[in-house]
Amino acid sequence: MLNRIHQCVPLRFPVKPLILSPLSSLIFTKPSVSAAKIAEDDLTTDTSLSKPRDAVSEILTGLQILGPSKLLRGHWFRTVVPSLSLAQIDQIIHSLRLENADYALLFFDLLKNEYGFRHSRASTFVIAHVFAGKRRLKDLRSVLQQMLQDEGSGSAPSLCELLWNSFKDWDSNGVVWDMLAFAYSRFEMVHDALFVLAKMKDLNVRASILTYNSLLYNLRHTDIMWDVYNAIKASGIPQSEYTNSIFIDGLCKQSLIQEAVAFLRETEGKESRPCVVSFNTLISGFCKMGFVDVAKSFFCMMFKHGLLPDAYSYNTLIHGLCVAGSMEEALDFMNDMEEHGVEPDVVTFNILAKGFRLLGLMSGAWKIIHKMLHNGLNPDILTYTILICGYCLTGNVEEGFKLREEMLSRGFHLNITSYSVLLSSLCKSGRVNEALSLLCEMETIGLKPDLVTYSTLIHGLCKQGEVQRGIELYKQMCSKGIHPNSFPHSAILLGLLEKGTTLEARMYFDTLAKSGLMEDIVLYNIMIDRYAKLGKIGEAVQLYKQIIEKGIAPSIVTVNSLIYGFCKTRKLAEAGRWLDAIGAYGLEPSSVTYTTLMNAFCEEGNIHAMFELLQEMESRAVEPTHVTYTVVIKGLCKQWKLLKAVQLLEDMYAKGLYPDEMTYNTIIQCFCKAQNLKKAFQLHNEMLLHNIQPSPVTYNVLINGVCVYGDLKDADRLFSSLLDQDIRLTKVAYTTLIKAHSAKGDVDKAVFLFGQMVEKGFEISIEIIVPSLIDCAKGV
Repeated sequence: MLNRIHQCVPLRFPVKPLILSPLSSLIFTKPSVSAAKIAEDDLTTDTSLSKPRDAVSEILTGLQILGPSKLLRGHWFRTVVPSLSLAQIDQIIHSLRLENADYALLFFDLLKNEYGFRHSRASTFVIAHVFAGKRRLKDLRSVLQQMLQDEGSGSAPSLCELLWNSFKDWDSNGVVWDMLAFAYSRFEMVHDALFVLAKMKDLNVRASILTYNSLLYNLRHTDIMWDVYNAIKASGIPQSEYTNSIFIDGLCKQSLIQEAVAFLRETEGKESRPCVVSFNTLISGFCKMGFVDVAKSFFCMMFKHGLLPDAYSYNTLIHGLCVAGSMEEALDFMNDMEEHGVEPDVVTFNILAKGFRLLGLMSGAWKIIHKMLHNGLNPDILTYTILICGYCLTGNVEEGFKLREEMLSRGFHLNITSYSVLLSSLCKSGRVNEALSLLCEMETIGLKPDLVTYSTLIHGLCKQGEVQRGIELYKQMCSKGIHPNSFPHSAILLGLLEKGTTLEARMYFDTLAKSGLMEDIVLYNIMIDRYAKLGKIGEAVQLYKQIIEKGIAPSIVTVNSLIYGFCKTRKLAEAGRWLDAIGAYGLEPSSVTYTTLMNAFCEEGNIHAMFELLQEMESRAVEPTHVTYTVVIKGLCKQWKLLKAVQLLEDMYAKGLYPDEMTYNTIIQCFCKAQNLKKAFQLHNEMLLHNIQPSPVTYNVLINGVCVYGDLKDADRLFSSLLDQDIRLTKVAYTTLIKAHSAKGDVDKAVFLFGQMVEKGFEISIEIIVPSLIDCAKGV
C-alpha cells in the first residue's frame, strides 16, 4: 500500500518520547474523547471518523485500551496510517519500546509486512535492541540482515555513527554492535565487518568468538586472516574448537602446508587436548592436494592423542583414497570405521559408489549399494545420480533409464545433473528426439535447463545434420535469458560445415562477429581449421589478421591449423616460419605442431629435415605421440631402413606409447614392397597379440602384396580365410584379386569373384569390369 508515504524526516535518538504520563496511568484514567471514539468506531465499524488531531498519542492510547490486535487491524488504523510521517512512526516505536516492547515489535512487523513500509535505520536499531534485550538472537540477526540488504556494501561508517551517537547508553548495545559485525560478515561484506570491529575496539566493545570465526572464515583465502587471528588472541576471548580449524583450513587453501602442520603442533603444546575438528581440517586439506599418505598419517595421529575419528574424518579420508583410485584401501577404512563403533552413513556409501563409478566398475558400485541396503540405509538422490552417471558414461543408457523409473517410483525427482547426463547419453547415441522429450519433462516438473543442457541438445541436433532445429533451440534458450558461450555457437558452426556448406557457415560466422558474440578464439579456430583443410590458406590467414586486429590472443590450435594449411599447399618454408614465430605469442609448440611439419617434410622426401624437427622436439621436451612415431616410421620406410623402423616400433612400447593400425599398415606395406611377406605377416600377428584390430586397409595391403610378390594360390587362401572369419573386406580387396586372376587369364575365378562382389552389395563399375575382361582376353 505504501512504500514510502511521506518524505523521510531525519531522526536522531534519544528523542523525547511522547508519553502523557507513565503509561500505566493511561489505563486507569478516563480515556480521551478521541480514544473513546476509536473504541466506539471499531466496535460499530463507523467509517465517518475524522482523523485525530494527534495520531501518535491516539495510537499509543488506543493500544492500551483496545490492545494491539484490535487496534492495529481495525478500520480506524488503516485509514490513519497513510497520514503518518516517518518521524511519527519512529516516535511511536521508540515510545512503545520504553513502555511495552512487545507492542513495539508488533507495530514494527505490521507496518513492514502488511503495509510494505520501509523502516528507518533508527527504528530498526530500536527493534534490534529489543531483540537483544530479550536474547532473541536469531530475530536480531534477521532484522539486521534485512537492513544490510537495503543499505548494501559501504554502509558501515554511517550505521556505526548512528549506533554510537544515538544508542551508546542503551542496554544490550554491545550485543547489537557484535551482531552488526556478524551480519556484515555473513553477507561477505568483509570491509564493512572490519570497519565495525575496528570501531568496537575504539569504543571498548567486545566482539564474540562467533563473529570472529565468521570473519576468519571469509578471509581464510587471504593474508588478512593472520590479522584477524592475532586480534582474537589479543582480545582474550575464549576460542571455540572451530577457530583453529578455520585457520588451519585457510593455511591449507593458501598451500601453506608446513605452516599448517607447525600451527597444529603449536596449539597441541598449549592445549590440554587437541581438537578432532583441527585434525579433520588437515586431513581434508592434504586429501584435496592429493597427498593422501600424509592425510593418513594425521588420521593415525588422532589415535595417538586419544582422539577417536568421527564420521567426517573417515569419509574425508575414504574420499581421498577413492579419488586416488585406491578402492581396496578405501574399503579397508570403511571396515575400520565399523570396528571403532562409527557407523558408515549414506555419505560413506555414496563416496565409495562414486569411486567405483569413476573407475568404470559398476559391479563394484552395486556391491556398495547392496551393503548400504543391508545396513538399513536407503539410497538418496545422490546415490541414484551416481549410478545413472555411471551407466550413461559407459554407454548403457537403458540401465540409466531403469534407475530413473525406480527413482520416480520412490518419490524422488531427478536433479539437473541426472537429466544432463541422460540427455548427453541420448544425444551421443543419436536419440536426440528422446532427449528433447526429456527437456520438456524437466520444464514440466519445474527444473530450469541451464546452458550445458541446451548446448548438449544443440550439439546433438547439429551433429545429426538438423542444424535448423539446433538454431531454433538456440533462440529458445536465449529467449529464456540464458546467455550463450562459444559452445552452442561452435555446435551450429560445425553442423553447417559438416553439411558441406562452407559459404553458409561463413555467413553465420560473420553474423556472430558483427554482433559482438565472439570474444574468444574458439569460433575463429573452427573456421581457420576448415579453410586450412580445404587448402584455402589465404582465407585462413585473413581470419588470423582479424584476430590480431580485435586483440584476441591466438592459441596453439590456431597456429597448428595455419601450419597445416601451409603444409597442404606445399609452402613448407612459410610453415617453418610460423613454427619460429610461436614464441612471440607466448605459446609453446605442441606435438601436433611438430608432427604436422614432420609429415609434410616426409611427404616431400626431405627425411633429413624431418629428423631435425624430431631432435628439436625432444630438446624442447615436447613428448612425441604415436602419430609422431608413425610419421618417423614412414620416413624410415621411404629410406628402406626397415630394421630401424621395426626397432622404433619396439621403442614405442618401451616408452608406453601404443601404435595403432595405421602405424602397422605403414611398415607392413613397406615389407610387402620389399617382398618380405613373412615379416609382413609376422607384424600382422603382432597386431593381434597387442589387441590392435587390423583394419580393411591392412588386409588390402597384405592381399595386394601376396598377389604381386607371392603365389596367387596363397592370396586365394588368405582371402577365403578372411571371409570364413567374417572379417570385413572392402571393394579394393575384391578388385585386387579379380585383377590378379584376370592377368593370369583365369576367367572363371574372376567371374566368380565378380559374383561374390554383387552378392555382398558392392557397386560394380565399368572401370573395373572392362579392364579386367581385356586382361582375361589377353591371358587366353
